[in-house]
Amino acid sequence: MTTAQAPIISPFGYGSTAQEVIAGIDLTGRTALVTGGYSGLGTETVRALAGAGAHVIVGARRPDAALGDLAGIDGHISVLPLDLADPASIDGFAASVAAVTDRIDSLINNAAIMANPLTRDARGYESQFATNHLGHFQLTARLWPLLAASGQARVVSVSSVGHRLGGLDLGDVNFERRAYDKWTAYGQAKSANALFALELDRLGQNAGAGVGAFAVHPGGIITPLQRHLTTEEQIAMGWIDAAGKVNERFKSTQEGASTSVWAATSPLLEGLGGVYCEDCNIGAMADENTPRGSGVSAHIRDQALAKALWTKSEEMTGTEFRP
Repeated sequence: MTTAQAPIISPFGYGSTAQEVIAGIDLTGRTALVTGGYSGLGTETVRALAGAGAHVIVGARRPDAALGDLAGIDGHISVLPLDLADPASIDGFAASVAAVTDRIDSLINNAAIMANPLTRDARGYESQFATNHLGHFQLTARLWPLLAASGQARVVSVSSVGHRLGGLDLGDVNFERRAYDKWTAYGQAKSANALFALELDRLGQNAGAGVGAFAVHPGGIITPLQRHLTTEEQIAMGWIDAAGKVNERFKSTQEGASTSVWAATSPLLEGLGGVYCEDCNIGAMADENTPRGSGVSAHIRDQALAKALWTKSEEMTGTEFRP
């Protein structure tokens, strides 16, 4: 049964931190995997999971930098090379993961790029869709046996309220017939992240694999994700002021990591799945009066679109993924 996209009673909210939502949860003997877990929200996600006792595997495009960035975090952390824009790297990473663990209990597909100029991977695919969605689609497919081996695994797909910037054009995901707009592309990729969780959860339930999936909006946070935006752009959008001070409505990285950690570990979500979460709760559907910074647009709850995206993703990656 599809989980209702409606808030539940949660003791946590907008200002909760990753450390707060995981307090009292023991992950000893569990394995978690975080893509991009050495920068911004990823670092705080790793810190919380490792601190709770999990063995955390970090997929990193720059493993040497990751080792340095994570050196001060206590716990069992392994760093393995992963480039989500390179199919061969994804396959090699999955094989390396299988060599160090026989199961994955939490997969947090966190790595992303945002609002960059038009670039394409070696296949000609638009980079935001290819990295943020297709890379994680292929990776999850390759890791599926390890997820199924857990019997109670969760996959967290880090989406964004940016999904409200626009829908998903499956007829032109690579901007070959329409003019490229970096925010339209970002909204499309983040919509795909949410739709992936919706369909993955449905398929995982039907397969009886015990794997649940959730999409997550972390909130607005200033992190290296903004590397492609100029200071002038961020001032114009109200993210920072002329002096560089961050808008007070933005979250800290510790607060921004909380919803991913909550979705990956909270007992409140047992038996639920496929939903889009924000502020450590299931998000509410948006209407014409919902502020742009929150809420769930109807298109990311469209089961038919989620199925069509899955088929398209199999075609584009050459990956048969049938849980």
